[in-house]
Amino acid sequence: MDNISLKATKYTPEINLDAKGKISLIGKSYPENTFDFYAPMMKWVEEYFKITEVQKTVVDMEIIYFNSSSSKLFFDFFDLLEENTSDNIIEINWIYDEENESAEEAGEDFVEDFSNLNIKLIIK
Repeated sequence: MDNISLKATKYTPEINLDAKGKISLIGKSYPENTFDFYAPMMKWVEEYFKITEVQKTVVDMEIIYFNSSSSKLFFDFFDLLEENTSDNIIEINWIYDEENESAEEAGEDFVEDFSNLNIKLIIK
């Protein structure tokens, strides 16, 4: 399985998908067509969980701003992660600046909505 690495743009985050068990999204997320933009990432993650032999997957999310369609996509992403918790140890680090209250609140919402996931809120 190939790793994927995308550089951040003005509207999209840096995305790193490493088949050795590391997924990261860093930056802003408000692409013109959110679901089209994230489709390759979602497909990669689905395939990763089908074939990986890695015991633990770490997901670092340091999203400083995101729009409502990105929020929906992140819900779908967390659903996908949650579907794979029985066979994998999944650790999610929601990283935010202490002055970014909206990112902190979003992380708290994800913790509440996905109680089966190990989501850690980490102040940068």
